[in-house]
Amino acid sequence: MAKVAAGYSSQIGSPVSADTTEDSKEGSCTVEDQKVAEAEEKLPDQIQSTKEEALARMTKYHIHQGAGDIVMIQSDHTGAVDILSAELETADLLGEQRKAQPPPLAPPTTWTTGKMKEFKAKMGKEKSAKMVVKRGEVVTVRVPTHPDGKRVCWEFATDDYDIGFGVYFDWTTVTSTAITVQVSESSDEEDEEEEEEIEGLAPVGDVERGSKSYLRNRYGEIMPVYRRDSHREVQAGSHEYPGEGIYLLKFDNSYSLLRNKTLFFHVFYTS
Repeated sequence: MAKVAAGYSSQIGSPVSADTTEDSKEGSCTVEDQKVAEAEEKLPDQIQSTKEEALARMTKYHIHQGAGDIVMIQSDHTGAVDILSAELETADLLGEQRKAQPPPLAPPTTWTTGKMKEFKAKMGKEKSAKMVVKRGEVVTVRVPTHPDGKRVCWEFATDDYDIGFGVYFDWTTVTSTAITVQVSESSDEEDEEEEEEIEGLAPVGDVERGSKSYLRNRYGEIMPVYRRDSHREVQAGSHEYPGEGIYLLKFDNSYSLLRNKTLFFHVFYTS
């Protein structure tokens, strides 16, 4: 039987010395070590890249998370799992949907006076201080804040019958200090006209029960619409400017199916 010569492998092949084999092993180990080191160096970059891609997808699709929710990200390269709190990046992810609500508005100061005849006689001489609010109509007097003023004031009275009245504030940039009057055939039509400007207004509400303040972010309720006994006493009030914007004084006759209302009103500002 033939003997296997020293320095040869048990498989058929070229003779390899022991020193050469050890050198090959050392070289192989060195290559493997380099690969491992390179992989370890790339690992943080891969994890960071994975995080950024995941956050980019979340931003693109506007994912909504509640407080306390978590986001789990698993690397495709290493299988490592990273956990992010949903509170992180909340402002960036939600963006416009997280706009701050307008500050609450202080209530107005209101009072009544019994000098009906004097008030009506005085307002009757003014060109724009008397109007007829027809049955089913809502008249909105838009009063911008004035740079020289600090408070808006109003007075009004009606002939024979009451009328609904409420005050709201539009947080918008004032481009003109002119007082304007808008007439709508009903409160529903008024809402539709406003919805063309800004989406998402809830109904003003029933004038018999008072309006609900489910208004858009741009609008604030100062005094809800209620029927006022303006045919018996002069209704008056004032409100301190909360900032720049437009006051909306609403005279609501939408609940009346038969009667028009003759309205006398005076709106001004004080410093």
